Amino acid sequence: MPERQGRLTGKVCLITGAGSGMGRVAAGLFADEGARVVAADRDRAAVERTVAGIEGGEALALTMDVTDDGAVRDAVATIEGRYGRLDVLYNNAGIFLDEDGSVVDIDGELWDRVQDVNLKGVFRCCKHAIPLMRRSGGGSIVNIASFVALVGCSVPQDAYTATKGAIIALTKSLAVQYGPDQIRANAICPGPIETPLLTELLRDPAKRALRLNRVPLGRLGRPEDIVHLALHLASDEASWTTGGVFVVDGGITSNYF
Repeated sequence: MPERQGRLTGKVCLITGAGSGMGRVAAGLFADEGARVVAADRDRAAVERTVAGIEGGEALALTMDVTDDGAVRDAVATIEGRYGRLDVLYNNAGIFLDEDGSVVDIDGELWDRVQDVNLKGVFRCCKHAIPLMRRSGGGSIVNIASFVALVGCSVPQDAYTATKGAIIALTKSLAVQYGPDQIRANAICPGPIETPLLTELLRDPAKRALRLNRVPLGRLGRPEDIVHLALHLASDEASWTTGGVFVVDGGITSNYF
């Protein structure tokens, strides 16, 4: 029988924040589907564990902090030197700080820190990756936004929310600008996902119950719930899909009461 062709066979995929959570799951699934995965994270040990756990696929671990423009530039240069192309940019890296809150309560330092990772990190990765994607003949950008960009929240997290709304706007601009180059750009808006980041944030049972009470499907999301959609958007199955904003939230944004 002929060898199975994966949905990403032959594609080079850069995944940021690949040291844990959704990024780690994405690295494994993308490799299983035939991609040559470049797993990037500022935590060298964590991203090496991600790559070590990948079986039957090709993966490269890169230490890259998305707040460091030079590091992002060098990572893309490494990808071009090794593979000669880049087909998928998966902007997954992000932070969510427990001290985040209303604009009247947080300080400028916290605001700037969240913007630097969540929004400027996407800017830096796109800035350096898009020229290589153009030289590669096109590709797919998958940006992780959030459901909080679409609805208000009585328990605010305004620094985080502002970055995710901006990511949606940027995604649409990228889709229009680079569509003629066959570069697609789409955003995914996850609901609350059971990752180490959220598990720590919701270590208080009351906080956890408050979130779960808003989810019609009655559970937090799993990383796979998001990554399977990202896989579709990265693949040629989505070759006519760009500028989209996809909500995967267990129904939380549809819940009036």
